[in-house]
Amino acid sequence: MTDVRVSIPSDAEEPSGLLDAFWDYERALTENDVDALDALFAPGPDTLRGDAGGLLVGHDAIAAFRRGRPAAPKRDILEVRVLPVGDDAALVVAVTAPADGGRGQQTQLWTRLNDEWLIQAAQVSVPAPAIAASTWRIVGDPLVEGAASGPLSGHRVAVKDLFDVVGFPVGAGVPHYLAESPRVVSNATAVTALLAAGASVQGIARTDEFAYSLSGLNAHYGAPQNPAVVGAIPGGSSSGPATAVSNGQSSIGLGTDTGGSIRVPASYQGLWGLRSTHGSVSRDGLLGLSPTFDTVGWLTRDGATLRAAASASLAGAQRVSAESRFAVAPSLTAVADEGVRTAFEAALAALAAADFTDDILSIELPDSDDLLEIFRTVQAAEAWHTHGAWIEAHPGALGDDVAERFAFAKSIDAETEEFARQALGLARERIDSVLGDRILLLPSASSAAPLVDADAGELEQARSSTLRLTCIAGLAGRPALSVPVLTVGSPTSSAAPVGLGLVGPLHSDLSLIDVGVALALSLG
Repeated sequence: MTDVRVSIPSDAEEPSGLLDAFWDYERALTENDVDALDALFAPGPDTLRGDAGGLLVGHDAIAAFRRGRPAAPKRDILEVRVLPVGDDAALVVAVTAPADGGRGQQTQLWTRLNDEWLIQAAQVSVPAPAIAASTWRIVGDPLVEGAASGPLSGHRVAVKDLFDVVGFPVGAGVPHYLAESPRVVSNATAVTALLAAGASVQGIARTDEFAYSLSGLNAHYGAPQNPAVVGAIPGGSSSGPATAVSNGQSSIGLGTDTGGSIRVPASYQGLWGLRSTHGSVSRDGLLGLSPTFDTVGWLTRDGATLRAAASASLAGAQRVSAESRFAVAPSLTAVADEGVRTAFEAALAALAAADFTDDILSIELPDSDDLLEIFRTVQAAEAWHTHGAWIEAHPGALGDDVAERFAFAKSIDAETEEFARQALGLARERIDSVLGDRILLLPSASSAAPLVDADAGELEQARSSTLRLTCIAGLAGRPALSVPVLTVGSPTSSAAPVGLGLVGPLHSDLSLIDVGVALALSLG
């Protein structure tokens, strides 16, 4: 309770005894102490309690409802706001975080009767179970059943709409493409691995158009919700799987990462996310964008689930240990916003104080502008090779921002592409030489999630700055992990999540998760 933010208007005093009563209610709810809960609601026929299921009127009706239901799901209180209304009444609004993901809210009108604070009216909201079309393309119960048993039994997967799921076409976030796509006859290799381990496919989740974006904004289907930051973009292009996991509708998001499409939504929504070593998971049955950089990845709410999903998917792949030997690149970290830099540096200091980063080396990577130019040129050239013919045959099929990227991709001539590929080889050699077998620590994104209504310039600035951070793993083909341990202020949140990024040696994927879990525990 001491860590919960409690806010009261500056011109008001905290009503004596009110917060004690509020925390008594929370304790009773957690312990399912029905008698205590009954005693905290005002007696009489006018007491109200409402939620998505309907409105209960009167203390007796509320008491009967409570005695007939199981204990409330486990949750944490994130924030409490108190608004006094006269001397003997106050409105209390609490933001909650259910253990299964998402955000909830409860609003209570407390009144003081005979020197006791009692709830006169309450409205409770929890993460909506309804399926949002901006998040999901299609959902089942489940859509595809997994093996009867296995290490992922009980887990449900939100599959990015780029992977083959037997019996369904691939839509790639583009309605015209979906309309022309045939139903596939076999599952993608990455889907098969999760099914064989016992997970079921919950549904097919949205992606940015052809996965050529980091925002999560889709001109046709809208933006999936970001449950972690009110009014903010979800991050892309694995936007649908990320939101499905963050909202508690799935426990595993299966996505792709070319330039950050796992790590950015993980960072923006406070999730764990792993970009696998390039080529370690087969891309058979995956509609790609840029084969040189495309990788399979996963999003989860905790490190243990991420490791289980990755382990099942990397069966048979080469495995290398990632030791707790770290590196930082100050010139690279400098591209992040001031708040992110401050949070990152505070995390490094805390890790050093805990003797977690005894062996840390400051390195100088090639210029981030040069690296970004190499990445975006090769990516664009391959994106046009992959989708250019279809795009030219379907003018107007894409939203403006993605259409502009493909227009740039079309402009890359063979000579420019070849020069960039040669530069890529040299850049990879340089990164490997400087970084060696150390783990590079850096922010997963340059900022917290921008707001959905941010102007195009702000979104592009966030994208280009973030790509300078995320392209390192792509250029080197290395695995990269986002760990949800940093927070910064944003326009709608005083504690918006930002991921702490780890870029490990080739094939150190599982070991990198282990290091990330230990790091998160060290930071508390």
